[in-house]
Amino acid sequence: MGEKYDKLKAESEQFGYYLNPDVDFVESLIDNIDVNKERYGYGACPCRLASGNKQKDLDLVCPCDYRDADLNDYGACFCALYVTKDVLDGKRELTSIPDRRIKELKKKKEDKEVKALANLKYPIYRCKVCGYLCSREDPPDQCPICNASKERFERIL
Repeated sequence: MGEKYDKLKAESEQFGYYLNPDVDFVESLIDNIDVNKERYGYGACPCRLASGNKQKDLDLVCPCDYRDADLNDYGACFCALYVTKDVLDGKRELTSIPDRRIKELKKKKEDKEVKALANLKYPIYRCKVCGYLCSREDPPDQCPICNASKERFERIL
């Protein structure tokens, strides 16, 4: 075992975290984090694509922002550098781990889109019969697509 591995193991256990029991695997992850430090100037998780912009990638700097949630839900973080005590003791099997970051980025994008829609000058109405959308002060008296009456419209934004 290398010096970097021993240091990371001691630091992790001091704070209640455990490294994957596969020492060779952990050492390769440590080496790849070091490659990212040389490449980008920060230790981005080697299992995700870093942009090279530290501000955009702060959530990926090891240990990443998703580690604890992944440990709770799956018994390991996304790259499997960290595992829970149950995994370490063989009480829990490792499974594939979905990339939580993708969900978070989609959610942030959707939140921005919703905020942008909230600033519309006029509300948006949808015809409940055909799905026609319009943005105006009031829905039309009759849907131009299916001829449904004004009462068949709902305000969606």
